[in-house]
Amino acid sequence: MRVGPATMILLLAAVAPAANAQDGKVLFDSVCAACHQAGGVGNPGIAPPLNDAALWRRLGDRAPGYVAGVMTSGLSGMIQSGGQVYAGLVMPPQAMTDEELAAIGSYLLGTLNQTGQAVDPALIAKTREAPPSHSALQKLRKGS
Repeated sequence: MRVGPATMILLLAAVAPAANAQDGKVLFDSVCAACHQAGGVGNPGIAPPLNDAALWRRLGDRAPGYVAGVMTSGLSGMIQSGGQVYAGLVMPPQAMTDEELAAIGSYLLGTLNQTGQAVDPALIAKTREAPPSHSALQKLRKGS
């Protein structure tokens, strides 16, 4: 069977999201899971859970921006999640490409939390240009 150029483009577009999600899982498991644990379940006293349905519902359509901000700016301070207080929290900014961070963010939002959202590399790049402050991220997390 011969496949024309238009069909090939459609096939590649259909495969790309799956590859991105897989790359995001691989990157999450090799980088983020060191603190947040496999599946984003968190590590009491160390790192909050990322499979936190209440957080992502509260953030709604602001979730991709929040994820991009935390990955590019890091996050410090105190947060509360699942009845647990995380004080002295310090997550450093992640030194990865825009595409790698977008893949992780898309895995986090789309696969782990099934929000139907993704993080675009362009959003990561834009966030790097004007990184949010830790206090702005904290405020956003609280729903303000």
